[in-house]
Amino acid sequence: MATKSKPPKNKISNWARLGLFWAIIIMAGLTIFAIVSPQEKLKDVPISQVIERANKGDIKKIEIQGNDVRVTPKGQEKATERSMKEGGSSIYEQGLKQGTPTEVDVKPPSQTGETLWNLAIIIIPVVLIAAFFMFMMRQAQGQNNQALGFGKSKAKLYGLDKEKVVFDDIAGNDAAKQDLEEVVDFLKHPKKYQEVGAKIPKGVLLVGSPGTGKTMLARAVAGEANVPFFSISGSEFVEMFVGVGASRVRDLFAKAKKNAPAIIFIDEIDAVGRKRGSGMGGGHDEREQTLNQILVEMDGFETGTNVIVLAATNRADVLDPALLRPGRFDRRTNIMLPERKDREAILKVHFKNKPTDNTVDLDKLAAKTAGSSGADLANIANEAAIIAARDNRKKISNADLTEAFEKVAIGPERKAKVMSEKEKELTAYHEAGHAIVGHVLPDSDPVHKVTIIPRGGTGGVTWFLPPEDKSYTNVYEFKDILARAMGGRIAEKIIYGADGITTGAGSDLRKATEIARDMIIEQGMGTKLRDQVFHEDNGGMVFDKITHERPYSDDTAKEIDREVESLIKEAARRAEIVLTQNRKSLDVLAKALLVEETIDDANVEKLLKDAKLPKEAKLYT
Repeated sequence: MATKSKPPKNKISNWARLGLFWAIIIMAGLTIFAIVSPQEKLKDVPISQVIERANKGDIKKIEIQGNDVRVTPKGQEKATERSMKEGGSSIYEQGLKQGTPTEVDVKPPSQTGETLWNLAIIIIPVVLIAAFFMFMMRQAQGQNNQALGFGKSKAKLYGLDKEKVVFDDIAGNDAAKQDLEEVVDFLKHPKKYQEVGAKIPKGVLLVGSPGTGKTMLARAVAGEANVPFFSISGSEFVEMFVGVGASRVRDLFAKAKKNAPAIIFIDEIDAVGRKRGSGMGGGHDEREQTLNQILVEMDGFETGTNVIVLAATNRADVLDPALLRPGRFDRRTNIMLPERKDREAILKVHFKNKPTDNTVDLDKLAAKTAGSSGADLANIANEAAIIAARDNRKKISNADLTEAFEKVAIGPERKAKVMSEKEKELTAYHEAGHAIVGHVLPDSDPVHKVTIIPRGGTGGVTWFLPPEDKSYTNVYEFKDILARAMGGRIAEKIIYGADGITTGAGSDLRKATEIARDMIIEQGMGTKLRDQVFHEDNGGMVFDKITHERPYSDDTAKEIDREVESLIKEAARRAEIVLTQNRKSLDVLAKALLVEETIDDANVEKLLKDAKLPKEAKLYT
């Protein structure tokens, strides 16, 4: 027989306390109302006038109660006047004659008002004190509950909702999906693996750049397997009190085991899983105790729990080795930036519910967005919709896509910034210098767009886009990138002289120096230091500064500096040769920029049809 469920005891007690509190409030209110409520409205008259009129027979009845006198004049049915007699004497002693026709009714004094007042004096303070203590008890109870729940996990539970994410909802990432399909199959059919003695990986580490879909893939695993999905960020474990993070880890794994088979997803695990003893990420006992507890939970004595840990990070190089060993995170799934076909598929997903006209070409946009993550593509789609809505149009056009792409990639146009004619001319020659050097050098990417309209933090932009996705970059391509980066400074030098150069090339020079150092230190592309890599690790924190461990001597450091200097000088020399021998093309493009302000790739090709590559510019040192 079905039994009727009872409400929780604490819920009943809460309702009882609330009812008692309001009962006391209502009682106090009624008492105060009885005391201060207005009495029947009577006219106040002096007692001498009452006695004089009574002696004349003009008053029908006098009611006396204590010192209060209520007067009913002749011709009236009830009292309409009120007066006060002197205390300690009767009304006859004060002048009322015996034998008058006026009826005199003397009643004993009423104790009601005094009683109510005395009750009010007692009840009101008690009610206020009781209300205060009840308020304090409720506050203390709330804090007590918070204190008891301080060590509880803050993980959010997903996977039981109706709208689940599955692999078909995620475009691209086919290789990562294949790696995760075995995890899904084990959660669906664990006996199939257990019968042959196979053990499912305890943990899967998802490694990829920000925005590549690590969290979405983890949710898709839970959706495909139809199991509970506990999601938490690595930073939510760590508190200022030692032991709280470890307690939350224990609680999280306990919840997951109760709901097994289940998935635990720890996003940004590098917040708590950094190498111990490195000094990075705080280096305090709380973070290390939390990491130790994760290590124990993932590879403890308990087996067969059917709980799989998925974790995501974009900094796998800083994780503790004990976290990455087999038995904890057995598998490492690399989620790469999407390729062209994947980008097109992702764009189709994001534009599925957005109205577009027949000019929209997602394949062309996918070709231009090399190096973009899924989050970048989603942002481009949203920005295009915003631009169309801002212009009060019902459909998104290809022009909206282009503007959105450029806004996301290099920043919005700052048309409000006012530039003098001198600054506009200098910017035009600067950007034309970049464009011509990149246009004529054989291993440079083609020019996509040139503009002298300020965008983001720059005064103008010359944009190069690769014709196809690249996995590798050779020495010639690097050197052409350096030469076109120096093209703006060299154009200023040619037009305005060596002393006429400006700060406009600051970001170009920083980027060129970074590329040159990367070629020497990380890629082994130096001349004297060829095929040698001098990777600099983050050593730790000294006070508030990050120190670096140099795996090379001071003599090698000097040689690296000389190699970097040689690359920059070579790039500047090649850019100067190109611009000097294509001076007419430099003037043509600069003047066109002053008129048009923005020139696309097709018009750049027309304007630079006479630009040629000098033989000397082919030389590499």
